[in-house]
Amino acid sequence: MEQTWRWWGPKDLIRLAHIRQAGATGIVTALHDIPYGETWSAEAIAERKAMITADASLGLRWSVVESVPVHEDIKRRTGDWQGLYDRYCQTLRNLGRAGVDTVCYNFMPVLDWTRTELRHPLPGGGNALRYNAHEFAAFECHMLRRPGAEADYPDAVLTTAKAWFDASSESDRARLLTSIMAGLPGAFDRYDIEGLRRMLQSYAEIDRDALRDNLVAFLRAIVPAAEEAGVRLCIHPDDPPRALLGLSRICSSAEDIGFILDAVPSAANGLTLCTGSLGAGVHNDVPAIAARYADRISFVHLRNVAKEPDGSFMEADHLGGDTDMVAVVDVLLREQARRKAAGEANWRLPFRPDHGHELLDDVGKATHPGYPAIGRLRGLAEIRGVMTALAWQNGLAL
Repeated sequence: MEQTWRWWGPKDLIRLAHIRQAGATGIVTALHDIPYGETWSAEAIAERKAMITADASLGLRWSVVESVPVHEDIKRRTGDWQGLYDRYCQTLRNLGRAGVDTVCYNFMPVLDWTRTELRHPLPGGGNALRYNAHEFAAFECHMLRRPGAEADYPDAVLTTAKAWFDASSESDRARLLTSIMAGLPGAFDRYDIEGLRRMLQSYAEIDRDALRDNLVAFLRAIVPAAEEAGVRLCIHPDDPPRALLGLSRICSSAEDIGFILDAVPSAANGLTLCTGSLGAGVHNDVPAIAARYADRISFVHLRNVAKEPDGSFMEADHLGGDTDMVAVVDVLLREQARRKAAGEANWRLPFRPDHGHELLDDVGKATHPGYPAIGRLRGLAEIRGVMTALAWQNGLAL
């Protein structure tokens, strides 16, 4: 499996040389400076690719785009959605011509990954990302005051949420809003309360079926361009895999994934297997999902979460938490071996360690939330050990 690393571009505190030191050779990045909905020019793509390959001694390549963002007008199918389709297709063509052949994206409305704490303390002084159900309920019910929000939470969570809100200061509430907005990587907009209310209102007529229809329409428009360009699109599951803010989420379960892959049956319409996003759902058997859709997986995020009965969860060690990571890696290595035996050109699966803990010298550094160097290095090393042991035991190629 190809060991990759998410790099936020030239402004990232973690340099390309550091990534090579960690043992990764594939770079996962995006042109975050380009506003959503605009075409990525061939020149801009070439400039980023040249940065990655400038030092030949590092042996790095641009392996995966994460992400080409999907504009909210595409998700709602409003405004200039047809023009947005066209520009997305042109971006895919430009990436394909540059030899960048894997594009991760998501279709989560309004918010991307969502947490309520960006630095939850760990024993010994480290920090982790965490989602507290009662804090999100406090945000929805008492800060955002979304009509009907109370119906989405059990009474015990609502009671704890009210107690948290009553005891909270303005700075506590500001921190919570900032934490929730942090899951919009590279976005140009960070919503305040009023802005978020307006965004939610714009989805008032879009239920689960309508959002599914809009995704299928988008895929039918762009998959032919991806096929033409030799690009594999791979949708990222919802994080967490449940409805938030009264908005439907449509890539949260095995059934959801099957619907999306069957709607446009093409090798260019694939899955980003994220063990952390899917693992946050009590209904999801992640190794079983990996096995069921193995032939449609184009990219992999390996991380783990520990779930709690009230719906809260926290980023765990990569080999800890609730998902059997060894079982998942075994599925992936066997699928990779199948592809190699079948003579597929791109048989090696790219994966990256995701959402590491903030540890040691990284504590307090201004890295992107969930993306410090040392925690991800630890995760990559642990997963590399699992891969090596399984490959040796079963006679499989790494």
